[in-house]
Amino acid sequence: MSVKYYDWADKQAAMRPNDVAIRDLDTQRQFTYRELNARSESLAAWLQDHGIEAGRRVAILARNCAEFFELQFACGKIAAIAVPLNWRLTEKELDYIVNDCTPTVLLYDRKFRDMAHYLQTHCQIATLLEIDAENDQGAYEQALAQHARACSPVPMSQDDTAMIMYTSGTTGHPKGAEITHQMNLYNCINLGIPGHISPDSVHLVALPLFHTGGLNCYANPVLHAGGQVLLMREFSPGAALRIMGDAELGVTHFFAIPAAYQFMMLHPDFESTDFSRIKVAGVGGAPCAETILKTWLDRGVAVFQGWGMTETSPGGTALNAEDAARKIGSAGKALMHTEIKIVDEDGDPVPQGDVGELLIKGPNITPGYWNNTAATADAFVEGWLKTGDAARFDDEGFIYIVDRSKDMYISGGENVYPAEIENVLYQLPGIAEAAVIGIPDKRWGETGMAVLVLREGKTLDDKTVIAHCRKNLAKFKVPRSVERIDALPRNATGKVLKRVLRDRFVGKDAPAIT
Repeated sequence: MSVKYYDWADKQAAMRPNDVAIRDLDTQRQFTYRELNARSESLAAWLQDHGIEAGRRVAILARNCAEFFELQFACGKIAAIAVPLNWRLTEKELDYIVNDCTPTVLLYDRKFRDMAHYLQTHCQIATLLEIDAENDQGAYEQALAQHARACSPVPMSQDDTAMIMYTSGTTGHPKGAEITHQMNLYNCINLGIPGHISPDSVHLVALPLFHTGGLNCYANPVLHAGGQVLLMREFSPGAALRIMGDAELGVTHFFAIPAAYQFMMLHPDFESTDFSRIKVAGVGGAPCAETILKTWLDRGVAVFQGWGMTETSPGGTALNAEDAARKIGSAGKALMHTEIKIVDEDGDPVPQGDVGELLIKGPNITPGYWNNTAATADAFVEGWLKTGDAARFDDEGFIYIVDRSKDMYISGGENVYPAEIENVLYQLPGIAEAAVIGIPDKRWGETGMAVLVLREGKTLDDKTVIAHCRKNLAKFKVPRSVERIDALPRNATGKVLKRVLRDRFVGKDAPAIT
């Protein structure tokens, strides 16, 4: 069985060898498709010389860089499995992940040298290879130069695991979602259609590549189509605005979580940035406040929503650009090769308009979690992946993600979804960030607490906040208390860690919210 069918780098090197595939905006390095493929071939040959056979794992601990993609394609050539590691985690957190997936080789950014050597010692990693993007004589570059030859290709199928991506682990230990070659292919198809991705696409990567949003929305689909990927080491609101407004760079595609759009629209350069070349500005990872969507829409950018998970590769739903204005807040409809349903606690479909748990299935869904049969069994029911997201259909079949089911709390017997309250809070001009958590209440079981971050130089008293909520929400949804902090705690992908807020304001020994 030939492996070339799955090798995008090889195909694009033949079709458009001189087109730029990847540009690193921090180092100004750039690689054509011919160079990307040749470097991936050399890395694959080096890996084979260091004991990497089919099914063996190769981990990478690095900030956004071209080497991420070189490793991805190198592993694809020899049926190995890539494991991107979250460099924002502590050594002990990474210790668990690395011992779970047992990589033979670890590629690492020189910035993380100490952490890499810690992991080698504690996790019995056979070989380390240091990446230094600013040194063309570094260990990584020497490894490629010494193996400047074709690797020995290994037969594989679309069902083979291409990558293990560990979920953010907001509760308990993270789980390693197995990402197959089939999932990657269908994600390119599913996102490429509504995303208008083509060889002319220029995508700015602002999210970390160790996260599925950074790697697959829309970097991999753009490379699959033969377009160009621009890399930022780390997201910065001002830098992102400058890059998006640069006519010479010609950015057409961008994807980020709601917080990034929020931070950019609060930046002083937002109003003067030229967004006329942006064709697709996607947002996902969390419910997006309407004020964010409307603010960007007023600047002529239809920031339209989608929904997905690491386990869905990640595309699950998308809202077409033509529906962005009239369906603000919707995650759209199921992508081309995907099925979705919303069910109650008994697994029965809910009536239109009612809230239930969103279930999904299709060729873009993970077969399970690495080394965790119990978690895999618990995640599926009759072939459907249980997402843990609360959602509803409107009268036209558009999906609205109400909130994470685990973030819901019950007040006086009524289900309360914090995202709905947060959406109302963001209407107050003095608020930069908002999060709502459920806290114990002797009378109602639980009530809401609004945790706010105010814009610089702004003040906002509790009475104003509560009065605004009473005007726009049912009584049982109105927060009973308001707290202010300097910044919301977030995980590596920018999602708010509500368990941290609950620990801070309620205490670690408080009853769990169910």
